Amino acid sequence: MQKRIEKDSMGTMEVPGDALYGATTQRAVLNFPISGYRFSRPFIRALGLVKWSAALANRDLGKLEEDRAQLIAQAAEELIDGHLDAHFPIDIFQTGSGTSTNMNANEVIANRCSQIAGKPIGSKDPVHPNDHVNMSQSSNDVIPTSIHIAVAESIRGELMPALDHLQQGLETKAQEFWDVIKIGRTHMMDATPIRLGQEFSGYAKQIEHGKLRAGNAIAAVEELALGGTAVGTGLNSHPEFAGKVMGYLWNRTGVAFREARNHFEAQGAKDGLVEASSQLRNIAVSLFKIANDIRLLSSGPRCGIGELQLPATQPGSSIMPGKVNPVMCEAVVQVCAQVFGNDTAVYWGGATGQLELNVMMPMIAHNVLESIRLLSNVTRVFQDKCVDGITANREHAAELVEQSMALVTSLAPIIGYDRAAEIAKESVKTGKTIRTLCREKKILPEDQLTAALDPEEMTKPGGEGSAGG
Repeated sequence: MQKRIEKDSMGTMEVPGDALYGATTQRAVLNFPISGYRFSRPFIRALGLVKWSAALANRDLGKLEEDRAQLIAQAAEELIDGHLDAHFPIDIFQTGSGTSTNMNANEVIANRCSQIAGKPIGSKDPVHPNDHVNMSQSSNDVIPTSIHIAVAESIRGELMPALDHLQQGLETKAQEFWDVIKIGRTHMMDATPIRLGQEFSGYAKQIEHGKLRAGNAIAAVEELALGGTAVGTGLNSHPEFAGKVMGYLWNRTGVAFREARNHFEAQGAKDGLVEASSQLRNIAVSLFKIANDIRLLSSGPRCGIGELQLPATQPGSSIMPGKVNPVMCEAVVQVCAQVFGNDTAVYWGGATGQLELNVMMPMIAHNVLESIRLLSNVTRVFQDKCVDGITANREHAAELVEQSMALVTSLAPIIGYDRAAEIAKESVKTGKTIRTLCREKKILPEDQLTAALDPEEMTKPGGEGSAGG
C-alpha cells in the first residue's frame, strides 16, 4: 500500500496514500486498537452537520472567506451524505473527549477541500484543518453537540416511526380480538376473565407511552454545547457564532436545537444524554413485557397456555421435528437486555464527568445510538414478523375460562366470600367446574346462575360496559 507523509503539531506520520485523514488521525488509529467499534453513520452525519453549519456561520460573521466557507460546506455535505465514512477509522474507545474523531473530521474535510481545489492532499491548502474547519470550535463542544444531534435525529427518524408502526399493529389486534373472552392471570395464577382485546389494548398503550418517552428523550438533548469551546467560556468564538449555527441546524434537521443556557453544564455534565438513555431503557422495559407476555400466551402448542398462535418463521429445533419457537419474541427480549446494559454504561459514563469536561463521550455516544438502532430495528421486525400474524385460539381460550375456579369471584357479592371460597376449593379438589358444582348444590336458580357466571359480563366494570379497543 502506498504511503504519504503528513504532519501535525507532534511531527510527521506515515498515512495510507488514499486516506483523506492526516497525521493526528493516524496516531489515534495506532494508539487505540481496542474494540473494532467505529462511530456510526448517524454520528458522522451529525459531525458533518456541525462542520457545515459552523463554516456558514463563520462566513456570516466575517471570520471566514466566502471561497473557503463554500469549500468546507461542500466537503461537509459529502460527510453528511455518507460518502466519506470509510475515512473514519478510529476506535470508539479513544480519548474521552472525542478529540481524535473531531480532528479526524477536520483533516478529512481539509484534505477533501484540497482535492476539490486541485491541490495535493496534505497540503492544507486552501483549507487548514484547525484554522479553518475547526474555527470557533473545540472538540469539547463539537463532540457533545454532534452526539445530541445524532441522538435526536435517530429517535425522530427511526425509533418514533417504528414505535408508531407497532402501536398501530397492536391496536388492530385489540379490535380483532375484542370478542375473544379468556382467563386473566395475576401472580401467574388464574384470575377473572378478560377480553384478549383488552389485553392487547394494554400493550398498545404501553407503546403509545413509549412514543411520548421518545419525545422526552429528544427534548433532553435539544440544548447544544457548541459555542463553549474548551471549557465553556467561549474563548476564540464569536458571541453570535452559536446562535447562527443553531439557526442552520434547526432549518436543516427540523429539530428545535438551541444554544445551551449554561455552557459549563453542557460541557461538564452529560445529564441530558443520561436522561435520553433512561427513556430508551423504559421503552425497552415495555417491549420486554409485551414480548414475554406474547411468548407465554403462545406457549405449547399442546402443553402450555396456547391461547395465541404465532406465525411460524423458521424451524425451532435441530433434533425435535416440527417444533416452532417464538423466535421473534426472543429477539426482542435480547435487544432489551442489551439496551439495559447500554443504559448502565451510559449512566456510569455520565456520573464520571470531572470538573469542566466529561471524558466518556465516545462510549456514551456509541451506547445511546446503538440502543436507538437496535430498538428501532427490532420493533419493526416484531410487528412485521410476529404481531401482524398472531391469531387467537378461541375455542381453547373459552375452555380455559370455563375450567377456571376464578369464575366463582362473580358469585361472592351474591352468596358471600366465604361460601364462594368453599366452592372454589372444592372445584380444585374434585376437578369439577364452578358451574357444575353450583348446579349440584342448587346455589342459584339456573337463569340467575347463567347470568352470574357469564364471562363476557365479567369483563365489564360493574357488570356493564361497551366493546372497544
